[in-house]
Amino acid sequence: MILRTFGWSLALTAAALLAALAYQGPEALALVAILAVLEISLSFDNAVVNAKVLDRMSPFWQKIFLTIGIAVAVFGMRLVFPLVIVALTAKLSPARAFDLALSEPHRYETIMRDAYPMIAGFGGAFLLMLYLNWVFEDRELRWLGPVERTLARFGRLEQLPVVVTGGVLALVSGLVADDPAEVMIAGVLGMITYILVDGLGEMFSDAGDDEDEEPGASAASAAGGDGEGAKARRGGPSSAALAA
Repeated sequence: MILRTFGWSLALTAAALLAALAYQGPEALALVAILAVLEISLSFDNAVVNAKVLDRMSPFWQKIFLTIGIAVAVFGMRLVFPLVIVALTAKLSPARAFDLALSEPHRYETIMRDAYPMIAGFGGAFLLMLYLNWVFEDRELRWLGPVERTLARFGRLEQLPVVVTGGVLALVSGLVADDPAEVMIAGVLGMITYILVDGLGEMFSDAGDDEDEEPGASAASAAGGDGEGAKARRGGPSSAALAA
């Protein structure tokens, strides 16, 4: 049962470990093994969120998520995205950037370090949007009642996370960054990416809810339940945004 379910995963993992050993020796093998353990442990947390996303999708979108979506998340963000960053920063072709990663790892590392402000601006803005949408959500279960109730009242302003993130981005890029324009552009792209991912997540969730909804429930919603449902959907980030 285990081999039937995880056979390909185990085979690819073993192949990657052997390739690392053959390419750079025991040190590379150890690094790849550590990274593999880290990725697997983090994936357990993502799997819970992804299960919630899949539960609301139609069979067609479930297949898209498990094929194209996983491919983009695994290969796109782990392999292609760093190469694109290096290619854009050093004005190289993607093929040359890939060759640089294999043949001149120290130079590749230097380019990645130089691109850190842009990466931090993009990722920081995305994660701050995610965090603020969660912070300003009106939840039934609260750990810090007075604080969370106050934040939920502020969260009634739907675009408050955008305002706060934009303000923080402008402040940080103006006071800290060596190249404010670069950080600002990267941060704005991070905000746009979050809004797009969150919107797509809500769209897929709504589509799944509509398919599961019975005709009687649809009539009840049309009679007056839409406002409450829409209000509930607006609270917090979508499952797709959390999965990202």
